[in-house]
Amino acid sequence: MNEMRKAILYYAIKYQGDWNKIGQAIRSKESFQEIKISESYVTIVDEAYPLSFRQLRFPPWIIFYRGNYDLLEKRCVGIVGARNCSQKAIENATLVSQRLKQRYCIVSGLAKGIDAASHWASLDKDTIGIIGCGIDRIYPYVNKELFLKMYAIQLVISEYPPGVAPYARNFPWRNRLIAALSESLIVIEATIKSGTMLTVNEMLELSKPVYCLPTAFNDVRYQGCNYLISQGANILSSEKELEYL
Repeated sequence: MNEMRKAILYYAIKYQGDWNKIGQAIRSKESFQEIKISESYVTIVDEAYPLSFRQLRFPPWIIFYRGNYDLLEKRCVGIVGARNCSQKAIENATLVSQRLKQRYCIVSGLAKGIDAASHWASLDKDTIGIIGCGIDRIYPYVNKELFLKMYAIQLVISEYPPGVAPYARNFPWRNRLIAALSESLIVIEATIKSGTMLTVNEMLELSKPVYCLPTAFNDVRYQGCNYLISQGANILSSEKELEYL
């Protein structure tokens, strides 16, 4: 077990967190060397590995983290949506997070826009940020203050080792982790082609509920929400309905 843990860390660093390459290295029993790093991490062979991630078709081989790891034991709700969102969406994300943080740990992706608003609103309770780059990389940099607070008093996790750049391909892939941790997912605002839709697909794979905020049909920024509602997603049409989640 200890040797496998060392091997997974080595492969993760060698292959920059690439899930397929790490898996191939494990299967072929590729040679490895012991590596020491300052970052905290948990591998899939450790008892402390989150049960929720084991339910995934592609569970992360390793999780690097900064902050309070015990938050992974909390009941969680995911709040997601567009980066370049409307001011109303920021207000809605803040309101939803403020209402639900009394009962749930708020999970999001530490991006600008709706993600950031959700984290800021729940900093005084519990919140988890899941990022698509190295655990030491602050991206986007506009969220530096938020990252530092999350590192200190909340939790930031990544399946990518220190130094890995925020490649565009990493962010859709990390969305499965948001879905895995979340009992339900709330989509605040999203276009039809938004990356948020990938998180929704992961929720459906896991048979978990999705909630959307509706709006008028001529607002392109909400077309993703309206489409999801037309396909059977739950509607959140009032603040009162948050009490029943």
